Amino acid sequence: MNSIYKLPLVLEPQPEGGYTITCPLLPELITEADDVSEIYTHVADALIAVMELYKDMGRPLPAVLMPMAVGTTMWAETLVPVVVA
Repeated sequence: MNSIYKLPLVLEPQPEGGYTITCPLLPELITEADDVSEIYTHVADALIAVMELYKDMGRPLPAVLMPMAVGTTMWAETLVPVVVA
């Protein structure tokens, strides 16, 4: 089952290229991506790992991790890489 979670992300450019990605609301969520197109996949993988960590520790998930209800209107700020010729 797919779920949608709304999380703020901080993308910190790295000198060697790519980004380190963190979430101010979930300090356990840390991942990296070589470019913008990889961010969602890497964040989704990291979020699954954080959710498993909470489960293994017997801790309830923070309220921020509750999936959005089906049919909910969403506001999404999205990175859109555009190559201008």
